[in-house]
Amino acid sequence: MKSTKFLATALAASLALMMAGCAGGAAADTGNDAGDGSGSASTDGGSGGKVQGITDTEVLIANSAATSGAYAPVGVPFIAGIQGYLDMVNKDGGIDGRTIKLLHTDDEFDPAKGAAALTKFIEDDKVFAIVGHFGTPVVAATVDTLKESGIPSVYFATGIGQLYAEDAKTDAEGANLFPVQPLYRTEGGLMAAYAAGKFGAKKIGIIYTNDDAGSDLEKGAVSQIESMDGIDYVEEQVAAGTADVSAAVTSIKNADVDFVIIAAIQATMPTIVKELAAQGVDKDAITSYVNVSSAMSDAVSGDIQGKFDLYGPGWVDYSSDTAKASLADFQANVDPEYASNVYAQTGWIAASFFVEGLKRLEGKDVTWDSYKAAMEEAPIQNPFGGTIDFSNGQRKGTQQMSLSKVVPVSDANPVGWEQVEPLQSIDSLLGQ
Repeated sequence: MKSTKFLATALAASLALMMAGCAGGAAADTGNDAGDGSGSASTDGGSGGKVQGITDTEVLIANSAATSGAYAPVGVPFIAGIQGYLDMVNKDGGIDGRTIKLLHTDDEFDPAKGAAALTKFIEDDKVFAIVGHFGTPVVAATVDTLKESGIPSVYFATGIGQLYAEDAKTDAEGANLFPVQPLYRTEGGLMAAYAAGKFGAKKIGIIYTNDDAGSDLEKGAVSQIESMDGIDYVEEQVAAGTADVSAAVTSIKNADVDFVIIAAIQATMPTIVKELAAQGVDKDAITSYVNVSSAMSDAVSGDIQGKFDLYGPGWVDYSSDTAKASLADFQANVDPEYASNVYAQTGWIAASFFVEGLKRLEGKDVTWDSYKAAMEEAPIQNPFGGTIDFSNGQRKGTQQMSLSKVVPVSDANPVGWEQVEPLQSIDSLLGQ
């Protein structure tokens, strides 16, 4: 089997596709309707909260994802990973005697089709929860509907800022949303903590793009820097996709910073890195985890050689005994076609977080309110990574990230990134 460090880097790299923009196409429903015979109930349970999609023998959940068209290579294994985890749970009798049934509709990465599917799931099929809400355009188009409905929604295949909350007390604020993948604002904070905690930076330069990803990364980095004593920063904004970042780089260079945060994703990150190298900047830099891919290392490794190191975070680590056991379970229960597929592993992660909430309610009434309280009860372990703490309204996604740096591509390391630090939180990086 490939090394755990390589697998972790490969998963981080592959997830870049799940942060992407829109793709068009016609819809096709590949799921199964609940129908009148599903046995799902829809009642208002007074102080217990709303109940639907729950019977004595079944829990009904749903999602839509692109399982045809351009994003099918992502969506199909993602759904297979969710189903594999549910199959494993159901073979053992389910949770509290209830098996878990997944309804799925192919939305082809189309926001309008994803929105229609979500309405059907909530209002017609009356599912208990949405698990594995998929893709930036669909999530962005439907996040307000999720909040208005109050339905528990676990795992989002995107890192958009609309999912981020530090103190969500009501569903309107996102208390019913449980993001797991890294959110850009959280990642930005971790990047700043790495700059100060690992590299000892006292003055940090931030170059960020004017799109949602860059702006959210910048917000997270600035918020974290401003919370740390004795750390200063300067920043410059550039247009996403621009071919000329020379003025911004010159400004950062002239500010004599100790470390650079490149708050930009694939279209612009290489341009910034190349210009830093061209202008003779010799300060190490860090960029978003979605850039940790062979394409990005190929694009910049020759330029930075002997000048500075480029780092990127990651959100999975297979080195622990827990992760090794989880990987064995995954490979034993998922469709063999996807036993080495990183997108299937993300689906597995999504299902595991949802099921953990149900486990915490064994022997208790299961309602939307009780489920949300159970998810906040204690940190939840990512089967292939760190823990996520949803308590006190925290909706920050992954809160522990590892660190990799660009290295020459080789047969042993075709990704061109090597993990150099294990999973760490902001507190652990800053010795708190």
